Amino acid sequence: MQAVILAAGMGKRLKDLTKESTKCMVPVNGIPLINRVLRQLDSLSLDRIVLVVGYKAEVLKDHISSNIRIKTPIEYVENPVYDKTNNIYSLYLARDYLLRDNTLLLESDLIFDDGVLNQIVSDPYPSLALVDKYESWMDGTVVTIDEECNITRFVDKEHFKFSKIKEYYKTVNIYKFSKEFSSTHYVPFLEAYSTALGKNEYYEQVLKVIAYLNDSQIKALVLNKKYRWYEIDDIQDLDIAESIFTEDPRDKNKRIQARYGGFWRYPNMLDFCYLVNPYYPPKKLVNEIEANFKILMESYPSGQRVNNLLAAKNFGVRRNQIMVGNGAAELINIVMRSITGKVGIILPSFEEYVNRLENGRTVVFFPEAEGFVYSADDLIRFYDDKNIEALVLVNPDNPSGSFIRRGEMDGLLKWAAEKGILLIVDESFVDFAEVGLSYTLIDSAVLDENPNLVVIKSISKSYGVPGFRLGVMATSNSLIMEKVAKEISIWNINSFGEFFMQIEEKYHKDYLAALDRFRAERERFFFALSEIKGVFPFKSQANYIMCNIPDYDCSVLTEKLLSEYGILIKNLSTKRGFEGRNYIRVAIRTKEDNDRLLAALKTILGARR
Repeated sequence: MQAVILAAGMGKRLKDLTKESTKCMVPVNGIPLINRVLRQLDSLSLDRIVLVVGYKAEVLKDHISSNIRIKTPIEYVENPVYDKTNNIYSLYLARDYLLRDNTLLLESDLIFDDGVLNQIVSDPYPSLALVDKYESWMDGTVVTIDEECNITRFVDKEHFKFSKIKEYYKTVNIYKFSKEFSSTHYVPFLEAYSTALGKNEYYEQVLKVIAYLNDSQIKALVLNKKYRWYEIDDIQDLDIAESIFTEDPRDKNKRIQARYGGFWRYPNMLDFCYLVNPYYPPKKLVNEIEANFKILMESYPSGQRVNNLLAAKNFGVRRNQIMVGNGAAELINIVMRSITGKVGIILPSFEEYVNRLENGRTVVFFPEAEGFVYSADDLIRFYDDKNIEALVLVNPDNPSGSFIRRGEMDGLLKWAAEKGILLIVDESFVDFAEVGLSYTLIDSAVLDENPNLVVIKSISKSYGVPGFRLGVMATSNSLIMEKVAKEISIWNINSFGEFFMQIEEKYHKDYLAALDRFRAERERFFFALSEIKGVFPFKSQANYIMCNIPDYDCSVLTEKLLSEYGILIKNLSTKRGFEGRNYIRVAIRTKEDNDRLLAALKTILGARR
């Protein structure tokens, strides 16, 4: 068996990275793609490796001869018109090799686990196209297959339909051709296709034609899910590939955490780090948004005044009492910058507030009770003699889940008013509190009675729509409202966010039902975590649970969960207020997802009983 690698292209989309070298010489975590794939092929004891080169051919040859030591002989085929042709012509130039031996055919811009080639080589079927279930990050040729893995259709970009993605498999661009298949099917069709339609096509087009034959002699082989692969066409692909293929668990965790989202590019990863409602929105609401997708995409959103009116309708307050933000983060930033004096901050807590303040501007309260819980009286005693302009309270707090109930909150409001302190309450998680405890300060009467109160709420957390970037701020303080209004652009949210606010009220019963489902799962999940050796969870009124794991390094646990189980959690030991103590925070997801995390934790830590 031999391998043929198509490596003639210019890699223009990688910009400066391919000005002086070829696409396959681009390093991923310090190792050029070509070095990696030649090592992988060398382990198969092939008769030869054939590289079809073109752009910067001599640079590539020099790199290989100077830097790569393998046993397998390397031979070259040169495409002199690489800048005027596509890969069908590169393969056409290597067609004599296809007729000589069984062949592994692959493209040079791929990165994949070592086991990928072993899977296709060891499969007894002689001619195979390696495919993977279609995911949103994939691009290019897809196929449909039947129950016997016969390829029923090659679907190019022109005929791709998103309505049928559940039927699609993406070609990994790794193929195994038997010598017989190349002789009787592929090369004759390759020659005919190239002669008839020219050199500026793709070799998959030939397979598309062959797939229509009654006896195409090529089947699909579905990639084992334990193997990773990625195709690198541009600098964003390179960035993602480096986070996927780093061999250092610490580096992998650091890279992915630093992305702060966009995790649809990692479809096999479970995100227990970022916090959303797993049971909302309902399918009917999603369908309504999908049905209006085109008109929303093509339409400007309304301005600030209209969106504030929508929020006022949904929350039952007056329009001049509420402001819509591009996520709570936009509002937090503006509100915190409007404060000139010192600010009371509770740590550990959500750090977006403290991060908006310069050094020396904070007066920090560190809860001493187990689980970092505290009461309104604790805050009053600590801050009563402190000279602060504002006090920030996240309620329920993040990450502890600590919660100040309504009666206590009334006392805190009264104290803050008497002291002339601006009380900023973030109630992004309050809807998750137990029935009978949940409440909101976004209430016209409460706001009127407390002009020193500012309430901030993230819509993403409780309504499960973080991609819409919605948050609200409510206050009767006209000076603060005017400051925020001046800082926010007239179109600070998009049409999809506005439409969600427009229709959300119709689904309020679904929202209440989703919260009930969530509370039941939170209770089950809490007790299941309690059964794991060395895990000590704390009761929470939010959509996450904080756990103390005193006898296991939580940095190692976080890295192991991500690298070995594809599960992302929040390591709290590095956050302010924890001082290196071993705590984690896990979001509460669906029962199926939660059970996957529980199983991983039990494997790593063991069952308590």
